[in-house]
Amino acid sequence: MLLSGTVIADSRSVLDDGALVVEGSEIAAVGDRSEIRDRYPDLEEHEHDILAPGLVGGHIHSVQSLGRGIADDSELLEWLFEYVLPMEASLSGDEMEIAATLGYLEMIESGTTTCIDHLSVNHADRAFEAAGESGIRGVLGKVMMDQRSPEGLLEETEEALAESERLIQRYHGSFEDRIRYAVTPRFAVSCTEECLRGARELADAYDGVRIHTHASENRGEIETVESDNDMRNIEWLDEVGLTGEDVVLAHCVWTNEREREILAETGTHVTYCPSSNMKLASGVAPIMDYLERGIPVALGNDGPPCNNTLDPFTEMRQASLLQKVDRLDPVAIPAEEIFEMATITGAEAAGFDKLGELRPGWRADIIGIDTDKTRATPLHDPISHLVFGAHGDDVEFTMVDGDVLVENGEVRSLDAQEVREEASEIALDLEAYREQTDDARP
Repeated sequence: MLLSGTVIADSRSVLDDGALVVEGSEIAAVGDRSEIRDRYPDLEEHEHDILAPGLVGGHIHSVQSLGRGIADDSELLEWLFEYVLPMEASLSGDEMEIAATLGYLEMIESGTTTCIDHLSVNHADRAFEAAGESGIRGVLGKVMMDQRSPEGLLEETEEALAESERLIQRYHGSFEDRIRYAVTPRFAVSCTEECLRGARELADAYDGVRIHTHASENRGEIETVESDNDMRNIEWLDEVGLTGEDVVLAHCVWTNEREREILAETGTHVTYCPSSNMKLASGVAPIMDYLERGIPVALGNDGPPCNNTLDPFTEMRQASLLQKVDRLDPVAIPAEEIFEMATITGAEAAGFDKLGELRPGWRADIIGIDTDKTRATPLHDPISHLVFGAHGDDVEFTMVDGDVLVENGEVRSLDAQEVREEASEIALDLEAYREQTDDARP
């Protein structure tokens, strides 16, 4: 397949009249359009306004998609324990599969081709199957919770670790290695020391398995961890082995000097979720400081209940603007650096090599963006447009591993209308459940 248009190979390389060729699951060639046409005269050409690497959701909760809008204007721990976790606990296997599918549908429609997905305690296998069938690339993990957890989610430690290992053996490297595993304790508040140390042991036992958890999102969370362990959150995670180049920590809003040193020294990945942090009033993560220390920072939307959208373009815009206003510095995190966080740095956090840039021999995860919009006129700088002006519904083409998932704005890998209808029906039952739960509260 020959694709042509303005090709954003990476944050530093833009071909105004470019083209690329996909053979199998890889990019075979990238260059000027005339050169590529001459080299591949027999290939049918598919033209797009902008071609870019697929974006990476560095921290996602696909299975929370059915909870979009159920807990607006709530503080984190109330939001989590009063609304979101009870919703997760109430889902059957079929409902969990639809919830995950709805999340994957939204992502591939809006340009996210890889996600690091924090599932739930129950029915994780259904989400793995949904991810595989959707065509998305993902690093998924069953959530582990063995303390301070609501009914329906609390597990015995050994059972949580055993189920995680079963899922690793079944799904790590599945669907032609598009789907991989991350051991996923929810966060230190809901996991015992035995569970956290077991997570490290489990990840070490299997090549390429990563660790994904939340850390230091909220001051109440930090106070609880410090009360339990006489250490701040990142210090405690480091103590039990949950730092390192194979670890992704979502949020890291509230960290002190020593914790930032730990993150830098260990090469731990941080995922910045600005919309979620703003909506839950968790605070502003010190991303500029992290970048200055060489801490790798990816971008994530978090979950629909604390963001309401999985649009990665919205997240890029928010990520830059929030840092500018926090630092009172208009130069803070320019568009090129944000674009790197959403592509190559996110791919590194997910553990996939040769991903996040459009280069010969790299994985063919590509998106095509329509710029026939008033808000894209004039278009002086295509990277600036993607970060500050584009929306997810501008995506008209999505390819993962050489497979076309979205073409001319229509999803090919899923029946989008059927998914939306099924999700809406389940949501009606969830609304009734939530009303009953609210009525039962003192």
